[in-house]
Amino acid sequence: MTDAESSQPPASPPAVPGSPSPELRASDADRERVAEVLREAMAEGRLDMDEFNERVDAVYRARTYGDLAPLTRDLPAAGAAVPKTSLVKRPADGDVTEIDWSERVVVGAEPTSGGAFAFWSGFNRKGGWTVGRVFTSFAMWGGGEIDLREARFAEREVVIRCFTVMGGIQVTVPPELNVTVKGFGIMGGFGDDATGEGTPGSPRVTVTGFALMGGVGVERKLRKAERQRLKEQRRQERLEEREARRLAHQERHQERHELHRRRTEEHHRRTEDRHHGTHGGDGQ
Repeated sequence: MTDAESSQPPASPPAVPGSPSPELRASDADRERVAEVLREAMAEGRLDMDEFNERVDAVYRARTYGDLAPLTRDLPAAGAAVPKTSLVKRPADGDVTEIDWSERVVVGAEPTSGGAFAFWSGFNRKGGWTVGRVFTSFAMWGGGEIDLREARFAEREVVIRCFTVMGGIQVTVPPELNVTVKGFGIMGGFGDDATGEGTPGSPRVTVTGFALMGGVGVERKLRKAERQRLKEQRRQERLEEREARRLAHQERHQERHELHRRRTEEHHRRTEDRHHGTHGGDGQ
Protein backbone atom coordinates (compact mmCIF):
# COMPACT_ATOMS: atom_id res chain seq x y z
CA MET A 1 0.00 0.00 0.00
CA THR A 2 1.39 3.46 -0.95
CA ASP A 3 1.60 6.46 1.36
CA ALA A 4 -1.08 8.19 -0.70
CA GLU A 5 -3.43 5.26 -0.31
CA SER A 6 -2.85 4.98 3.46
CA SER A 7 -3.56 8.68 3.98
CA GLN A 8 -6.99 8.53 2.38
CA PRO A 9 -9.90 8.74 4.88
CA PRO A 10 -12.14 5.69 5.21
CA ALA A 11 -15.20 5.62 3.03
CA SER A 12 -18.42 6.92 4.58
CA PRO A 13 -20.75 4.14 5.76
CA PRO A 14 -23.91 3.61 3.73
CA ALA A 15 -27.06 5.36 4.95
CA VAL A 16 -29.06 2.16 5.12
CA PRO A 17 -27.59 -1.09 6.49
CA GLY A 18 -26.52 -3.34 3.65
CA SER A 19 -26.56 -0.66 0.95
CA PRO A 20 -23.42 -0.80 -1.20
CA SER A 21 -23.08 2.92 -1.81
CA PRO A 22 -24.62 6.24 -0.71
CA GLU A 23 -25.07 7.12 -4.38
CA LEU A 24 -27.58 4.31 -4.93
CA ARG A 25 -31.19 5.31 -5.36
CA ALA A 26 -33.40 4.75 -2.28
CA SER A 27 -36.70 2.89 -2.54
CA ASP A 28 -40.05 3.80 -1.01
CA ALA A 29 -39.47 1.04 1.57
CA ASP A 30 -36.12 2.63 2.52
CA ARG A 31 -37.80 6.00 3.02
CA GLU A 32 -40.54 4.43 5.15
CA ARG A 33 -37.97 2.71 7.40
CA VAL A 34 -36.24 6.05 8.03
CA ALA A 35 -39.60 7.76 8.64
CA GLU A 36 -40.45 5.09 11.24
CA VAL A 37 -37.22 5.84 13.13
CA LEU A 38 -38.20 9.53 13.14
CA ARG A 39 -41.70 8.73 14.44
CA GLU A 40 -40.26 6.73 17.33
CA ALA A 41 -37.81 9.53 18.09
CA MET A 42 -40.63 12.07 18.22
CA ALA A 43 -42.74 9.81 20.46
CA GLU A 44 -39.77 9.47 22.84
CA GLY A 45 -39.19 13.23 22.95
CA ARG A 46 -35.91 13.16 21.02
CA LEU A 47 -37.37 15.41 18.32
CA ASP A 48 -39.86 18.23 18.66
CA MET A 49 -42.65 18.68 16.12
CA ASP A 50 -40.79 21.23 14.00
CA GLU A 51 -37.69 19.02 13.77
CA PHE A 52 -39.84 16.00 12.99
CA ASN A 53 -41.74 17.74 10.20
CA GLU A 54 -38.53 19.09 8.70
CA ARG A 55 -36.87 15.68 8.68
CA VAL A 56 -39.92 13.82 7.39
CA ASP A 57 -40.20 16.27 4.50
CA ALA A 58 -36.54 15.61 3.73
CA VAL A 59 -37.13 11.83 3.91
CA TYR A 60 -39.80 11.89 1.22
CA ARG A 61 -37.71 14.21 -0.94
CA ALA A 62 -34.65 11.95 -0.62
CA ARG A 63 -33.48 10.21 -3.77
CA THR A 64 -30.40 8.31 -2.57
CA TYR A 65 -29.13 6.53 0.53
CA GLY A 66 -26.75 9.43 1.00
CA ASP A 67 -29.71 11.80 1.26
CA LEU A 68 -31.25 9.65 4.01
CA ALA A 69 -28.11 9.16 6.12
CA PRO A 70 -27.97 12.58 7.88
CA LEU A 71 -31.62 12.41 8.95
CA THR A 72 -31.09 9.70 11.60
CA ARG A 73 -27.37 10.04 12.29
CA ASP A 74 -28.00 11.53 15.78
CA LEU A 75 -30.78 9.06 16.69
CA PRO A 76 -30.69 5.48 18.03
CA ALA A 77 -31.75 2.78 15.61
CA ALA A 78 -35.33 1.55 15.80
CA GLY A 79 -35.70 -1.02 18.56
CA ALA A 80 -32.37 -0.14 20.17
CA ALA A 81 -32.17 -0.41 23.95
CA VAL A 82 -32.36 2.96 25.69
CA PRO A 83 -32.10 3.87 29.37
CA LYS A 84 -35.32 3.58 31.38
CA THR A 85 -37.08 6.91 31.67
CA SER A 86 -37.53 8.18 35.23
CA LEU A 87 -40.78 9.79 36.28
CA VAL A 88 -38.99 11.85 38.92
CA LYS A 89 -39.46 15.50 37.97
CA ARG A 90 -36.42 17.76 38.10
CA PRO A 91 -36.50 21.52 38.62
CA ALA A 92 -35.06 22.04 35.13
CA ASP A 93 -37.83 20.07 33.44
CA GLY A 94 -39.82 23.28 32.96
CA ASP A 95 -43.19 21.53 32.65
CA VAL A 96 -45.89 24.20 32.80
CA THR A 97 -48.44 21.57 33.85
CA GLU A 98 -46.57 20.45 36.97
CA ILE A 99 -48.14 20.81 40.43
CA ASP A 100 -48.22 24.26 42.02
CA TRP A 101 -47.24 23.35 45.58
CA SER A 102 -48.25 26.75 46.93
CA GLU A 103 -51.84 25.59 46.39
CA ARG A 104 -51.32 22.04 47.62
CA VAL A 105 -49.40 22.67 50.87
CA VAL A 106 -51.68 24.28 53.47
CA VAL A 107 -49.77 24.14 56.75
CA GLY A 108 -52.11 23.74 59.73
CA ALA A 109 -55.08 22.48 57.71
CA GLU A 110 -57.29 19.77 59.22
CA PRO A 111 -56.32 16.30 57.90
CA THR A 112 -59.09 14.37 56.18
CA SER A 113 -57.91 11.09 57.68
CA GLY A 114 -55.18 9.98 60.04
CA GLY A 115 -55.19 6.29 59.17
CA ALA A 116 -56.86 3.31 57.51
CA PHE A 117 -57.49 -0.31 58.48
CA ALA A 118 -58.50 -3.35 56.45
CA PHE A 119 -59.20 -6.87 57.75
CA TRP A 120 -60.53 -9.21 55.12
CA SER A 121 -61.57 -6.06 53.29
CA GLY A 122 -60.07 -3.00 51.61
CA PHE A 123 -59.64 0.77 51.92
CA ASN A 124 -58.63 3.65 49.71
CA ARG A 125 -57.62 7.26 50.14
CA LYS A 126 -57.50 9.20 46.89
CA GLY A 127 -58.67 12.37 45.19
CA GLY A 128 -58.41 15.75 46.88
CA TRP A 129 -57.99 14.54 50.44
CA THR A 130 -55.76 16.28 53.02
CA VAL A 131 -52.80 14.35 54.46
CA GLY A 132 -51.62 15.13 58.00
CA ARG A 133 -48.15 14.81 59.51
CA VAL A 134 -48.56 11.04 60.01
CA PHE A 135 -50.85 8.62 58.22
CA THR A 136 -50.88 5.00 59.45
CA SER A 137 -52.34 2.14 57.44
CA PHE A 138 -52.73 -1.57 58.21
CA ALA A 139 -53.99 -4.40 56.02
CA MET A 140 -54.40 -8.04 57.09
CA TRP A 141 -55.81 -10.48 54.58
CA GLY A 142 -56.97 -7.45 52.67
CA GLY A 143 -55.69 -4.52 50.66
CA GLY A 144 -55.48 -0.76 50.56
CA GLU A 145 -54.74 2.09 48.17
CA ILE A 146 -53.16 5.42 49.14
CA ASP A 147 -53.09 7.87 46.23
CA LEU A 148 -51.30 11.21 46.79
CA ARG A 149 -51.48 12.54 43.22
CA GLU A 150 -54.34 14.96 43.94
CA ALA A 151 -53.85 15.21 47.72
CA ARG A 152 -53.22 18.34 49.81
CA PHE A 153 -50.69 18.40 52.64
CA ALA A 154 -51.17 19.89 56.10
CA GLU A 155 -47.43 19.65 56.83
CA ARG A 156 -44.22 19.97 54.82
CA GLU A 157 -42.87 16.74 56.38
CA VAL A 158 -45.23 13.78 56.09
CA VAL A 159 -44.81 10.14 57.14
CA ILE A 160 -46.92 7.40 55.55
CA ARG A 161 -46.71 4.23 57.65
CA CYS A 162 -47.74 1.00 55.92
CA PHE A 163 -48.05 -2.35 57.71
CA THR A 164 -49.33 -5.52 56.06
CA VAL A 165 -49.79 -9.12 57.22
CA MET A 166 -50.65 -11.38 54.31
CA GLY A 167 -52.14 -8.33 52.63
CA GLY A 168 -51.14 -5.54 50.29
CA ILE A 169 -50.97 -1.75 50.21
CA GLN A 170 -50.29 0.36 47.12
CA VAL A 171 -48.96 3.92 47.51
CA THR A 172 -49.10 6.13 44.40
CA VAL A 173 -47.33 9.49 44.23
CA PRO A 174 -47.04 12.16 41.50
CA PRO A 175 -43.75 12.77 39.64
CA GLU A 176 -43.34 16.19 41.32
CA LEU A 177 -43.26 14.91 44.93
CA ASN A 178 -40.15 14.47 47.12
CA VAL A 179 -40.28 10.83 48.27
CA THR A 180 -38.16 8.55 50.45
CA VAL A 181 -39.00 4.88 50.97
CA LYS A 182 -37.61 3.12 54.08
CA GLY A 183 -39.82 0.05 54.56
CA PHE A 184 -38.78 -3.61 54.55
CA GLY A 185 -40.31 -7.00 53.90
CA ILE A 186 -40.33 -10.20 55.96
CA MET A 187 -41.14 -13.11 53.68
CA GLY A 188 -42.75 -10.37 51.62
CA GLY A 189 -41.80 -7.28 49.68
CA PHE A 190 -41.61 -3.53 50.22
CA GLY A 191 -41.19 -2.13 46.72
CA ASP A 192 -39.56 1.20 45.95
CA ASP A 193 -40.07 2.71 42.48
CA ALA A 194 -40.48 6.25 43.77
CA THR A 195 -37.57 7.48 45.91
CA GLY A 196 -36.24 10.74 44.51
CA GLU A 197 -36.45 14.52 44.53
CA GLY A 198 -39.43 16.35 43.15
CA THR A 199 -39.97 19.94 42.13
CA PRO A 200 -39.28 23.09 44.20
CA GLY A 201 -41.75 23.65 47.03
CA SER A 202 -42.73 19.99 47.28
CA PRO A 203 -43.35 18.53 50.74
CA ARG A 204 -41.23 15.54 51.74
CA VAL A 205 -43.06 12.25 52.10
CA THR A 206 -41.40 9.31 53.83
CA VAL A 207 -43.01 5.92 53.34
CA THR A 208 -42.05 3.43 56.04
CA GLY A 209 -43.31 0.22 57.64
CA PHE A 210 -43.08 -3.50 56.92
CA ALA A 211 -44.73 -6.25 54.92
CA LEU A 212 -45.06 -9.68 56.58
CA MET A 213 -45.89 -12.34 54.00
CA GLY A 214 -47.48 -9.51 52.03
CA GLY A 215 -46.48 -6.57 49.95
CA VAL A 216 -46.27 -2.78 49.87
CA GLY A 217 -45.63 -1.00 46.60
CA VAL A 218 -44.64 2.65 46.15
CA GLU A 219 -44.58 4.05 42.63
CA ARG A 220 -44.89 7.28 40.68
CA LYS A 221 -47.71 7.77 38.19
CA LEU A 222 -48.87 10.71 36.13
CA ARG A 223 -51.96 12.56 37.25
CA LYS A 224 -55.16 12.13 35.24
CA ALA A 225 -54.96 15.67 33.85
CA GLU A 226 -51.37 15.08 32.75
CA ARG A 227 -52.27 11.76 31.09
CA GLN A 228 -55.08 13.48 29.22
CA ARG A 229 -52.75 16.30 28.15
CA LEU A 230 -50.17 13.83 26.85
CA LYS A 231 -52.87 11.82 25.09
CA GLU A 232 -54.15 14.95 23.37
CA GLN A 233 -50.59 15.95 22.49
CA ARG A 234 -49.92 12.56 20.91
CA ARG A 235 -53.23 12.76 19.02
CA GLN A 236 -52.30 16.19 17.67
CA GLU A 237 -48.83 14.95 16.71
CA ARG A 238 -50.36 12.03 14.82
CA LEU A 239 -52.68 14.42 12.98
CA GLU A 240 -49.77 16.68 12.07
CA GLU A 241 -47.68 13.70 11.02
CA ARG A 242 -50.54 12.44 8.84
CA GLU A 243 -50.89 15.89 7.28
CA ALA A 244 -47.12 16.06 6.67
CA ARG A 245 -47.24 12.70 4.93
CA ARG A 246 -50.25 13.77 2.86
CA LEU A 247 -48.48 16.93 1.75
CA ALA A 248 -45.30 14.98 0.96
CA HIS A 249 -47.33 12.48 -1.06
CA GLN A 250 -49.08 15.33 -2.85
CA GLU A 251 -45.73 16.93 -3.62
CA ARG A 252 -44.37 13.68 -5.04
CA HIS A 253 -47.52 13.28 -7.14
CA GLN A 254 -47.14 16.80 -8.49
CA GLU A 255 -43.47 16.15 -9.27
CA ARG A 256 -44.38 12.98 -11.18
CA HIS A 257 -47.16 14.84 -12.99
CA GLU A 258 -44.78 17.65 -13.93
CA LEU A 259 -42.16 15.14 -15.12
CA HIS A 260 -44.78 13.36 -17.23
CA ARG A 261 -45.89 16.70 -18.70
CA ARG A 262 -42.34 17.65 -19.65
CA ARG A 263 -41.70 14.26 -21.19
CA THR A 264 -44.92 14.49 -23.20
CA GLU A 265 -44.01 17.97 -24.45
CA GLU A 266 -40.52 16.74 -25.35
CA HIS A 267 -42.02 13.79 -27.22
CA HIS A 268 -44.37 16.07 -29.16
CA ARG A 269 -41.51 18.44 -29.96
CA ARG A 270 -39.34 15.65 -31.31
CA THR A 271 -42.23 14.26 -33.32
CA GLU A 272 -42.85 17.66 -34.88
CA ASP A 273 -39.14 18.09 -35.61
CA ARG A 274 -39.05 14.75 -37.40
CA HIS A 275 -42.23 15.65 -39.26
CA HIS A 276 -40.83 18.99 -40.42
CA GLY A 277 -37.53 17.34 -41.31
CA THR A 278 -39.29 14.73 -43.46
CA HIS A 279 -41.36 17.30 -45.35
CA GLY A 280 -38.35 19.58 -45.70
CA GLY A 281 -36.42 16.74 -47.35
CA ASP A 282 -39.27 16.01 -49.77
CA GLY A 283 -39.36 19.64 -50.87
CA GLN A 284 -35.67 19.76 -51.90
